[in-house]
Amino acid sequence: MRTVTTLLSAAPGAPAAPLVIDSALLSQLERSHPDGLTSAEILDLFARHGVPFSEATLRKYVQLGLLPRSVRIGRKGKHRGSQGMYPVGVVRQILRIKQMMAESYTIEQIQKEFLFMRSDIEQLEKLLDGIFKTLGGVLKERRSESLAPVVARDVVDARSLSKDLLARLSAIETKLTSRTRMTTIAAS
Repeated sequence: MRTVTTLLSAAPGAPAAPLVIDSALLSQLERSHPDGLTSAEILDLFARHGVPFSEATLRKYVQLGLLPRSVRIGRKGKHRGSQGMYPVGVVRQILRIKQMMAESYTIEQIQKEFLFMRSDIEQLEKLLDGIFKTLGGVLKERRSESLAPVVARDVVDARSLSKDLLARLSAIETKLTSRTRMTTIAAS
């Protein structure tokens, strides 16, 4: 996977230098935080990598529909309440938004032209992952039944189809956004 780079300064007055949060780190975050990240964890991640990003900006992006809303997840233990969790994919989306803004795109352009499908694709991916996890659990419980091997192959085929669908939808979005980018660049 390619590195996600934002072209921002590390500190006011500092020379412009690319700040990098690479895809390997993002993949590790996705594996280690399957329930998502809190807003504090997201802000801490950006701060540790020198990428300016505030709680107010996070809230603004959510309100504008550039990022999904947090999901309330209950905490273990008596009277611990719940906590708002964002899917780890929001880190990639924030980096993408910051990169586009550094390329002089307005928030309105980003809303209308670039991120119109990204959240939906990511939600679909998460939903499909949940379905396949549930199917895997059911198959594990019923592995001794005679139809289990046949159903297991069907599930493997369905998972493959779902990955193909997600890849095709992402490719379509990429084609549409790159065409919009080229049109915008040609017009300037």
